[in-house]
Amino acid sequence: MIGLRTVRNYLLYCGLERKEYNEIKKDAYVSNFVVWRVLHVFMALIFLFLFITSFFNHLLKSNQIFYFFAFLYSSITSSFFLILKKDSIVPQFLIYLSITLLFIFGGFVSSNNSAVPATTFIALLLITPMFMIDKPFWMAIELTGSSTLFLIWMHAIKSYDTWMTDLINVTIFTIVGIFLNVIANSLRIKEFVLTREINIQKDTDELTGLKNKSALTKEINDFLTDSMTDKGIMFVLDIDHFKAINDTYGHDIGDRVIAQLGRFLGGKFVTNEVTGRFGGDEFIVFIKNNDNMDAVNNIAEDIVKGASQNVVLPDNKQMITVSIGVAIYSGRETNYSDLFKKADIALYQAKGSSNKKYVVYESQ
Repeated sequence: MIGLRTVRNYLLYCGLERKEYNEIKKDAYVSNFVVWRVLHVFMALIFLFLFITSFFNHLLKSNQIFYFFAFLYSSITSSFFLILKKDSIVPQFLIYLSITLLFIFGGFVSSNNSAVPATTFIALLLITPMFMIDKPFWMAIELTGSSTLFLIWMHAIKSYDTWMTDLINVTIFTIVGIFLNVIANSLRIKEFVLTREINIQKDTDELTGLKNKSALTKEINDFLTDSMTDKGIMFVLDIDHFKAINDTYGHDIGDRVIAQLGRFLGGKFVTNEVTGRFGGDEFIVFIKNNDNMDAVNNIAEDIVKGASQNVVLPDNKQMITVSIGVAIYSGRETNYSDLFKKADIALYQAKGSSNKKYVVYESQ
């Protein structure tokens, strides 16, 4: 069973467990996106060269129409890679389609000299799997299907002895190509795993396990600079009289209070939110794609109530309280600092109020 599971993981998840693979596959696809775009530009140039050369070379002339349409396809696909989302499924489909086109090209090259065993097609069996980070299972289907169709095609035009040579070579190199794809994918995916672990450590607040100030700033800035987004809510909160907690119970208890509050916030906001520790006893919660005032009130009240219930002091009769400043993003702020300043002003208004635990920033 262990052996079968290992084989399954390598064929379906590049040697990882399913959950770990799903966590980093988006990063892998995005990283490979540039490679795919460059590949299609290169293909367009090659097929354009072959099309022009076919007017002067009789061996290439028979494939002239194919070269022309392959050039058009590569050019159009190159432009698609300028507008497609990097993590969508369409680029993945296009790269498999392009690999198939290259195999057809290898078939035409082989058919031009039917007395000689295939070489271009076999070279493509080894080269093309290197352009794709994906489940090796799909590349195995691509290579096996293309090889099968190639052999059927060559059987119709080549002598028996030449075709048998192709059969042996193509079978061997199809298997080699599949193994190379498995190995290359597993090595490259593990690089993303290592990079992800390093980034998590770099971006994580050690005491709470939430995002640190640097990670908060980057993710919120990325959201604010996205032209497709114009709604958000920033909550900035801190613990009331935190210095007194440190002075009364000691810094170890103060750290425990911060850690407990961090666990509460991290457990409550787990979907479309950015949650982190800004520093000291100050936290930030940023809600994406929402500017509803009912949501503001409900979330703020839940934080105030939940903080008191989930953070325990040595004196069970005592409970912490938090104050919250809220700034609503509506597409006007250009960076994190602009929005944070508004939420920070509202926070100090809340801390100075005797009857409000949260205040929403209002422009003067």
